[in-house]
Order: sequence, then structure tokens, then C-alpha cells
Amino acid sequence: MAYTEQDKLIALAGIFQSALCVRQIARQGSVDTDAMEPCIYGLFQTDPESVPEIFGSPGSLSPGVRELVSQLTGKQPRELELTRYAISLLKVERILSGHKDMITTISSGIEDARAKLEHFSMLHPNLLAHLADLYSRTISQLKPRVMVQGDPRFLQIPDNQNRIRALLLAGIRSAWLWRQIGGSRWKILLGKKQLLTAARDYLRRAQH
Repeated sequence: MAYTEQDKLIALAGIFQSALCVRQIARQGSVDTDAMEPCIYGLFQTDPESVPEIFGSPGSLSPGVRELVSQLTGKQPRELELTRYAISLLKVERILSGHKDMITTISSGIEDARAKLEHFSMLHPNLLAHLADLYSRTISQLKPRVMVQGDPRFLQIPDNQNRIRALLLAGIRSAWLWRQIGGSRWKILLGKKQLLTAARDYLRRAQH
């Protein structure tokens, strides 16, 4: 399958949207559920017909796309924390790709979580706790770990810890997608113009 610039933008935006939600929880103790839900939804799309449908309805990654545009253009003060999260997720995914047994465990765990969707909503605490436990038993064991910074008052709350870990798992899924469709660090550095064009097209269509 030939992947488009729009596909690559979507994969990268998925990473940034997960990072954006992680930062919200860690620093504010709350999260925009409309931004979080597409990230978690993407974990369960294991056999999609196209890249855009992985994250649900059109425009669902608009927060991530807007953040990516801000990072690429530098017109807003650059949010280095989000960039750090994105880079960490990309690095950890590459390490994960060499651990086939762990990938099998994650796939099995997501299938177990899929069964819970018959009883719980996408962002139900029980479902997020399952995904968080899966992250803790697998990806969290890899080095270097993704280090989340924030307000200790919020980071110590178990539900927040579960939401953050589930989102990091979702971010790894997007990083895997980015690599699978041909994304690379050089693509970000040298393909900035194409990514920005795809981003503006995405946001324009999301408004209609």
C-alpha cells in the first residue's frame, strides 16, 4: 500500500495528541476527553482499511495536528516537554520492535481489553486500568523509560496514573504506525514543508 503525506501526518499527530493528553493529566489533573478518546480508540484498530480510520471520526486528531504545526513552525513558544515525550515514545517503540515476545503479550492484552468494550465505555476506569497494567508489565520494563513530569498531587492519584499509562501505550501504537508507513527522524527534519501542507489540509477539512 502506498502511504500519503496525510497518512504520515496522522501517525505523527497521534503521538503528539497522546503526549498532549499526558501533559494535561500530569499538570492539571484533568484531560480533554474528546482528545483522549481517539488515542485509546486507535489501540483497538488492529486491521484498519486506511490510516485515517484508526483514530475514528474525521478531525479527531485536530489537537495533535495543531500542536504539531506549532512545533514545526515555531510561531508559538515551542513546548519542549511535548517534543520530549514524542521523541521518547519514538525511541521506546524502536526498542520494543526488537522484543517479539513482549509485542505478542501486548497484542494479547489488547484483545483481552477489547472484550471489556462490551461492558465498558472507551474511557471507563476499568478499561484504562487494564491498559495501564498492560503497559506496566511490558513497555515500562524497557530502558530508557518514558519519564512523565507534573504536579505530584495529580501524579499520585491512581486513576491519573492509569490514564497516563494507557495514553503512553496509545502513543507507542502511533509511533509504531509512524515507522510502519515510512516515517523517520529525517522525514520530520527534511519533510517539514510537506507535513505542514498536510496539516493545514487536515485542519481545513476538519472544519467542514
